[in-house]
Amino acid sequence: MKKLMALGLALTMVIAVMAGCGQKDKEVLTMGTNAGFPPFEYKEGTEIVGIDVEIAKEIAKEMGKELEISDMEFASVVTSVQSGKVDLGIAGMTIKPDRLEQVDFSDTYYKASQLVIVKKDSTITAADLNGKKIGVQDGTTGDDYASETYGSSNVSKYPTGMDAVMALTSDKIDAVIIDSYTAKALAKKNADIKVLDEELTSEEYAIAVQKGNTELLETVNKVLKRLKEDGSIDKFTDQFVKE
Repeated sequence: MKKLMALGLALTMVIAVMAGCGQKDKEVLTMGTNAGFPPFEYKEGTEIVGIDVEIAKEIAKEMGKELEISDMEFASVVTSVQSGKVDLGIAGMTIKPDRLEQVDFSDTYYKASQLVIVKKDSTITAADLNGKKIGVQDGTTGDDYASETYGSSNVSKYPTGMDAVMALTSDKIDAVIIDSYTAKALAKKNADIKVLDEELTSEEYAIAVQKGNTELLETVNKVLKRLKEDGSIDKFTDQFVKE
């Protein structure tokens, strides 16, 4: 009898602990991102900040949850959303057909393009990139564009845009192709590089959620609609895009 009572008590404790963990999970909204993509997500000390982080905070607030950010390689963000490792993928992400096969996307919230970064004293133009060594952030639309346009053998892939710029200033590559606002943010922090004016693409960012999670998707779209209409996204841009 005592053994049965002890077993029953142990099972009760296990169930209580599991229930407590489940409750904790329900109180947290997880965001997957790559914190090397200013001004959308980057580190100030140990804290991850940026435009996308402010948007995620608003979504978490709407849901009455605490935001938890998981920093990872950009190429892992979509698969992490797909597997349920994180709830949201917010990483300056463009909707693409291959990504749509894995996750659902929100309404778009930001317009962007791909620009070229070269060294300050370089005479290279956007028309001169054939045959040049080009650096990109792995898994991005800049990666796709460069590989498709100039050939994958001419493209070097880096974990972050900052890594690509470091390779550029070290003369390992001739140019970097990356999203417009990030290109300008990186140039502001590095006097040895410049951004060329020509836009190579036109695209828009959206937020990834696990396929079939219509409740979360509706909440995300509701918050995005409010943030666009009340000017909050413009305010976040002003906050993190330093002129």
